[in-house]
Amino acid sequence: MIKSRIEFLQGSLKEGEAALISSEADRLYYTGFPSSAGYVAVTREKAVFLIDFRYYEKAKMTVNSCEVVLLKSFSRQLGELFALQKIKTVYLETDTVSLSAFSSLKKRLPDFVFSSDDKLQSLITKQRSIKSAEEISLIKKAQKMTDETFNFILGNISAGRTEREVMLDMEFFMRRLGSEGVSFDFIVVSGKNSSMPHGVPTDKKIETGDFITMDFGAVCGGYRSDMTRTVAVGKVSDKQKEVYGIVLKAQQAAIDFIKPGVVCKEVDRVARDIISEAGYGDCFGHGLGHSVGIEIHENPACNTVCETVMEKGIIMTVEPGIYIENEFGVRIEDMVVVTDNGCEDLTESEKELIVV
Repeated sequence: MIKSRIEFLQGSLKEGEAALISSEADRLYYTGFPSSAGYVAVTREKAVFLIDFRYYEKAKMTVNSCEVVLLKSFSRQLGELFALQKIKTVYLETDTVSLSAFSSLKKRLPDFVFSSDDKLQSLITKQRSIKSAEEISLIKKAQKMTDETFNFILGNISAGRTEREVMLDMEFFMRRLGSEGVSFDFIVVSGKNSSMPHGVPTDKKIETGDFITMDFGAVCGGYRSDMTRTVAVGKVSDKQKEVYGIVLKAQQAAIDFIKPGVVCKEVDRVARDIISEAGYGDCFGHGLGHSVGIEIHENPACNTVCETVMEKGIIMTVEPGIYIENEFGVRIEDMVVVTDNGCEDLTESEKELIVV
């Protein structure tokens, strides 16, 4: 499966062209091997994974999508490879290669043209946006651990505990389940803090009547999950019920709308219109969702400007929210995968308002 990803790139290159992949996420995507350094060089005829001594032995044992070569002298080895393959133009990942790295490549390998064209980046973005059955299976496993973590924490939230304590309980439990790490730094915010969409867990004590918003995810085989749930502690006011109901209605309408052929910004509009018509349009200031995979934020995204057309295999979060400054916030987030005729919701946790 991973080898076919390399073959797709090779088939997209012309004679005299090469691709040089250096980002951590893309290296993992094309080799199946996690590492903090290294390069994947791809020509029409050859694919080489240049990796340093720290990873070389393990990479030789596990990587079968390309030839594994011990990295000793980057300039010499890459220069020899490109010269042998009669390479003239080298394409880079324009989203992740810094200006300094670009300049360094041109100085170290002056015999080749390093292009700032986004040809390679466009190919990678398109390729990674459509998840294979294997990728979807790994994301489902990550989400299963996330759902189990939510069920666990419901029994461990109470007035008097701090946001940070709840967050740590969630992370430790998830790692015990077998998660390779956390998808991102967990968000656990309560009361007035919940009006901040990306608030950071603090030592604030949870109080009766608080909403507590939890945004978290697991990692399986290098692939991530992402979900958010907002629950009430002890009791809930009429206003909290109203706002929660609006967010839930908006989310479900957007999920029902997703299918192949619809435009991402139109999915966003479905949810945004419901929130705006309820009088809370100014309280929903972020996009509806984003793709998830090796990275927590991938392309495409459901926001007000994305023109990408939904295709089978795209994973998308659906996470509308209403955030009332200095009062409270509500966000509900599921992950879905686009299917032949609609989408499958990968998140199984309860979405009706829970009072713990």
